[in-house]
Amino acid sequence: MTTDSPADLRRRTVLEALPVLLAGAPALGQARPDEANASPPTRLALLVGNRDYPEPDDLPPTHKNVQDLRAALEQRGFSVTDALDVDAARTRQAIEGFAASVRSGPSDTVAFFYFTGHGLQLDAESLLVGAGTSPKAKAEVLGRNSVSVIKDVVERMPQRPDALTICVIDACRTNIRAAVQASDGLNQIEVPPGFLVAFSTGAGKPAIAPASANLSTFYTASLVKMLKSADEEATWSDFFSIVRLDVLNTMRNYPVEAVRALAQDSFIAKDVRRPVTLARPAQADAAPPPAPPRAPDDLEDWAAVDRSIWPQEVAQLADGYLQHHPQGRRATAALAAREGAKEASQVLRRSDVRLFRTAFNVSDDMPEEIRADIHKSARGDKDAAARVARSYRDSNTPSAPGRYEGWLQYAAGLGNGIAAYELALHYRRSAQPLLAAQFESRARELGYTPPPTLDHYRK
Repeated sequence: MTTDSPADLRRRTVLEALPVLLAGAPALGQARPDEANASPPTRLALLVGNRDYPEPDDLPPTHKNVQDLRAALEQRGFSVTDALDVDAARTRQAIEGFAASVRSGPSDTVAFFYFTGHGLQLDAESLLVGAGTSPKAKAEVLGRNSVSVIKDVVERMPQRPDALTICVIDACRTNIRAAVQASDGLNQIEVPPGFLVAFSTGAGKPAIAPASANLSTFYTASLVKMLKSADEEATWSDFFSIVRLDVLNTMRNYPVEAVRALAQDSFIAKDVRRPVTLARPAQADAAPPPAPPRAPDDLEDWAAVDRSIWPQEVAQLADGYLQHHPQGRRATAALAAREGAKEASQVLRRSDVRLFRTAFNVSDDMPEEIRADIHKSARGDKDAAARVARSYRDSNTPSAPGRYEGWLQYAAGLGNGIAAYELALHYRRSAQPLLAAQFESRARELGYTPPPTLDHYRK
């Protein structure tokens, strides 16, 4: 028997009495037998939940996270596999098997990967720590016993630009090793077409939860709640925007001040080309579900919101839709559009963003992907804004240099740290060192730590 030191006793008391900081990542479970179906499922989920870490870094809520999320996803038509307390090698095996299942399924299969456990950054790489490994271990140990979000998850999944692959990481985004600055969290990422990656909190920030195996983390609790309540017409892109809002609202109004102070603003990276709704896939022999009751002008009013491409107008029209149709078929989409457009409008008013209304005009000669990205950018999509900027990078039109710079400024203002660093490099190449330093600092504030191959530009 060992005796706890006074410091250990104090830490244990805090963990039992207050929310515990999660440096965590999502969960994989054991496969549950599928019911016999004539056709393969078109919605597959893999959930990884790691609680089993050396004391005092175990994570009590992770198993409940997996249990509750599994039930909610099954209600949305997913065939779910989960794995609890798996090391890095077994996690990679599970991901390989999951990717193979997605690859062999129909081309429109929706894939959903979730991790809850310890997470950190090492050499600008986002890592998810396998069960049994201390998150305070040496770098070489963590490197061997962790899973890379990009190399082991995103890049292992089939690249399907017109399908949808969702990766959800419910974990802290701080590096909990004392030797590394707390601002160096899980790195910002941009994702391939067809992907949506959601982190439960911002770079350099903790994710918190009650220190109890009977309660979920704040993020997964909101994720499950919204899966149960969001309307069928909501797209997954809009859904994750609403989850972000729900987590912020819940934590900012929580009765414990420490929770309010650490309210989580989730980070979402996405490039979704084909809208996919939450509605369960229709069975070939099933009758279509009855349409929900709605006012006669419900969809007509939504069409006006959907046509708009200027953020201020989007926010006003979406707000009007919600006032007139609080239970409308596009209520979730309208809420996501309103809040995203309000944020976009605020960014456009900043003195360091020079992007004007004419930049949002679309024309028939534009590639369809760019028109779609301008539409998303008006609703606050930081990654879409960066893609619009890059479309001007190699253009020979007279307005291209200004549009490239302005759209990168806008993307950075919306929170894209990679766009901020790209802008810093642009200013450095054009001999504007003060602006270069400003946007490099902005990139790091947003949690983007450039990898060594890029970071040498600072020298």
